[in-house]
Amino acid sequence: MTSPRRYTSDCPRPPRGHLTIVLAAAVVIAGSSACRSAQPPVSSPPPAAEFVGSAACESCHRDIYTRWKDTLMAKVIQDPRAHPEVVLGDFSTPNPLVTFRPEDVAFVYGSQWKQRYFSKIGDDYFVQPAQWDVRNKVWRQYYVRPGTDWWTRVYPEGQTERPTGPLCDGCHSVNYDIKTKAVTEWNVGCEKCHGAGGAHVKNPVAATIVNPATLDDARADDVCIQCHSQGQPRSNPIDGRYYDWPVGYQPGARLSDYWRLEEHRLGEETFTHWPDGTAHKNRMQGNDFVQSQMSLKGVRCYACHDTHGTKHEADLRLPGNQVCLQCHNSVMQPGPRGSIEYHTQHAATSEGSKCVSCHMPAIAQTIADVSVRSHTFKFISPAVSELQKMPSPCLKCHTDKSNEWARESLASWPSVSPWRVAQ
Repeated sequence: MTSPRRYTSDCPRPPRGHLTIVLAAAVVIAGSSACRSAQPPVSSPPPAAEFVGSAACESCHRDIYTRWKDTLMAKVIQDPRAHPEVVLGDFSTPNPLVTFRPEDVAFVYGSQWKQRYFSKIGDDYFVQPAQWDVRNKVWRQYYVRPGTDWWTRVYPEGQTERPTGPLCDGCHSVNYDIKTKAVTEWNVGCEKCHGAGGAHVKNPVAATIVNPATLDDARADDVCIQCHSQGQPRSNPIDGRYYDWPVGYQPGARLSDYWRLEEHRLGEETFTHWPDGTAHKNRMQGNDFVQSQMSLKGVRCYACHDTHGTKHEADLRLPGNQVCLQCHNSVMQPGPRGSIEYHTQHAATSEGSKCVSCHMPAIAQTIADVSVRSHTFKFISPAVSELQKMPSPCLKCHTDKSNEWARESLASWPSVSPWRVAQ
């Protein structure tokens, strides 16, 4: 393991958390070995952490707070009693899956791909057995089958015996207390990424808050990976309960001290992974990313995404290909060479010329036929698709074609090595 990198006057220092971070990463990567071996000092959460809630941040960070309030992060969990309009499911048409009423719902979870419904029993919440497929606008069963998620081995099969506290709520709230089951606030608030803010409110200087942009590469990405990954706490059970989120972790700490990612054996298709190690299901962006060349070269999650909110899909810092072309353009070492049309052999404005279509295919299932994008950035070649029985990025669009057709087509492209096509 390399020692933490410290930037000196001889080493280029990347800007912190802005659009140019990807370009800066490319400069640092291309620098001397002495510069590559340095990392900024590691920050830790403030001592005697006191959580204050996101509202305490608004007066000083009004623009960021206003943008964040409109993000999916700020709306993971919503109260339908306070906001009836957040309920997306069709409760007016009888459906045998829907065995509960709107008035039984304490919280709704999700709004982009699926919406689930939480009811409170005692001091715990439980997920109702039907969920709304937002894209297809239909009800679907919600039930985690035995042999899928690891925790099905240790929790009974009944929905009312699977509380959301140990299985969900640690990622859908700030400062979930496993003893009292209380939270500072629901949703992914400011302190989920920046740590407890009490000391910062009293003394608003940089040293009193965690800023992921000042952390080393691993700890910076850990802030996102804490929830965008599949794994288990290193200490499980905790006080007799099994948890599916990293209990005890706070931004600035090293996530691997609290959390171990779901294991995978190459060549084996599982509930969580495709045979090549790519995510098979949602909430595995971190599992994907840590094995990517982007992660290896020091590009961080926030180089592409601004979780404070943007006007672009997935809170991207720039729209579409512009995010990738900051580094991957014809005049920089990462390439590709030539124009977009030359690289993709598709029209510039077509789906086939979107970077994500080939390098981030939507193959991680979230509900039914709705999948999210992989984050390994690997191109799954026709040969790998055929050998490993994995979805092919080519055939996601060319649904009437075969892997053999895709292999032959790629072999004729001027920018593609025929030797790599066969791999």
